[in-house]
Amino acid sequence: MRLPIIYVRGFAGGTPGVDRAVDDPFYGFNEGSVNVRVGGDGRPHFHQFESPLLRLILEDGYQLFVQGGQRAYLHSQPDGSVAPATIWVHRFYDVSASTLGRQPEEFVLERAAEDLFAFVRLVLDRTGAERVHLVAHSMGGLICRSMIQRVIPEHTGRRDGAVDYVQRLFTYGTPHGGIEFAIGFGLVERLRDTFDTNGAEIFGPDRMYQYLMPDLPDAPRAAEPPRGWRAEDMPADGFPKDRIFCLVGTNSEDYGVAMGLSAKAVGARSDGLVQIENAYVPGAHRAFVHRSHSGRYGMVNSEEGYQNLRRFLFGDLRVDIDLAHLRVRGAADDEIVWQLETQLAIRGLPILMHEQTTAHHCPVQVEWRGTEDSLDTPLPLLTTFLCGTPPRPTRFGAEPRMGDAEAQVRTIRYALRLRLISLREEGGAFGFADHLEQTADFDDTLVVDIAPGDGQAPPRAWATWNSLIPGAIRDWQPLGEPLDDADPVTGRWRGHVRVPPSSRSILGPDAMVTLAVTTRT
Repeated sequence: MRLPIIYVRGFAGGTPGVDRAVDDPFYGFNEGSVNVRVGGDGRPHFHQFESPLLRLILEDGYQLFVQGGQRAYLHSQPDGSVAPATIWVHRFYDVSASTLGRQPEEFVLERAAEDLFAFVRLVLDRTGAERVHLVAHSMGGLICRSMIQRVIPEHTGRRDGAVDYVQRLFTYGTPHGGIEFAIGFGLVERLRDTFDTNGAEIFGPDRMYQYLMPDLPDAPRAAEPPRGWRAEDMPADGFPKDRIFCLVGTNSEDYGVAMGLSAKAVGARSDGLVQIENAYVPGAHRAFVHRSHSGRYGMVNSEEGYQNLRRFLFGDLRVDIDLAHLRVRGAADDEIVWQLETQLAIRGLPILMHEQTTAHHCPVQVEWRGTEDSLDTPLPLLTTFLCGTPPRPTRFGAEPRMGDAEAQVRTIRYALRLRLISLREEGGAFGFADHLEQTADFDDTLVVDIAPGDGQAPPRAWATWNSLIPGAIRDWQPLGEPLDDADPVTGRWRGHVRVPPSSRSILGPDAMVTLAVTTRT
C-alpha cells in the first residue's frame, strides 16, 4: 500500500525569500527542468523532467488535494476517509510571510518541527495509514530530524518513538552536519552564529544541538554541545538509520551562479552550499549525484533525485555492493594515493543513479590499513534500491514510463563502472613525473541482471564484466546458471564475481565484487 508523502522545503532566508516561497502552492516540489544531450545527428535533444510532484501523480497514482488549503481540507474530512496515496506539503513558512494579511512571526525551527508532528498525526488520522514518508530538501531535513530526534521522544518518552509515525525519510542536500565555509578560517561561521543573519544560525553546531537533542528525564539536554558531539550523528537507539536515504550533490558551480555566490565560499567538495561530508547521516543510505543544491541544475527538480527517491520509497529490492579481498599492488607505499571511482546506471533510465568520481571531488578513498589480512574487510561501494514489480495502473490509465523499463522485462539490468586511479603524493604535493592524468590502472564495468524472485523463490543474479562481453552491452544475454547463492536465508541472495583476470595483478588474485540482493517488506 502506498503511504502518504509529506514534503518539507528548505531554507528561504529573509522575508523576501519567505514571501516568494509561500506564494508557491507546493513550496517548490512542483518545479521541473529541461536538460540537453547530443543526439546521433550532433544536434541537441531535450529531456524534460516534469517535477517530482507530477511524476508521483502520473506514475504511482498519488493524489493531491488543495481545495482551500491542504490542512483545511484535512480538517473538514472524517477520519479514515482520505486516500493514503496522497501528497501533502508542510507549509511551515506561512506564519512568517508578510503577504498573507497578518503580522509575520519569527521563524523558529523547533516550532516548525512541533507543527510537522501535528500535521503528521492529522494526515495519519484522516488517511488511516500506519505511517508517512517524509521527503525534505535542505533545511527541511533538519526540521524532520528535529521532529524525529527531539519532538516525538519528548512527547512519547521513547527515543525511537518516531518509528510509529514515519516509515522512511529521504533528504535532498540536507546539511546534516551543518554548513561550513572554505574561507575565513572559521570567522564566517562565528559571525553567522553571532549575528544570526536571516536566521542562518540554525546551521551552526550550538543551535543544531538545541533543536536536535531531546530533553528527557534520564538524559537532560545540556546548555551547550558536549565535547565530541556531531550534528550529523543520530543516536543508535533512536530512529533506524536504515530508514533514511541522503541524496548528496557534487556540483558546486551551478548553485553559486544561480544565487550570485562563488563556489569558493563553501569549496569545491560541495553542492554549492552544503559540503559533501556534511550532507549525509553516517550509517544511512546515500547516493552521490552531480547536481547542485538548488536552481536550474538542482537536486529536487532532477531526474536523478526523483529516481533515487522513488526506488527508496517504493523499491522492493535492496542491492548492497562491496569490493572484497582487495590487495592493491603497491598499496603499502605511503606515497601512492589510490582512489576508486564508481558509477551506477540502470537500464531504461537516462541518468546515472550514483556517481563518485575524482572530477567531482568525491572518489572512494582506498586506504592501506597496515597489515596484509586487514584488507579482508570489504570496501563498501554503494547500496541502491530497485523496483522489481511493475507499477500499478494510475487513475489516468497511463502506461509505465521510461523510469519503469526495468520492471517490464524479465530481469533488471544495471551496470556498475569501477575505475581505480593512483597518484604519487609526497609531503602534501603531487608528483607528476610518472603520472598520466585521469588514466586508470583498472577500468571496467560489471553488468548485472537480477531476477526479482517471488514469495516462493529468492532473487537470482547473473553478472559479467564488459571486457568479457563480445559486442555491445545491450546485446548481452546471460546464459547458463545464475551465480551461486551463498545466503541460505529466504528472500535474500548473496554472491560474488571475481575481477577480470587482466586486473588481478593490480587488485589482488582473490579480489571480487560481492552482491547482496534482499527482498524488502
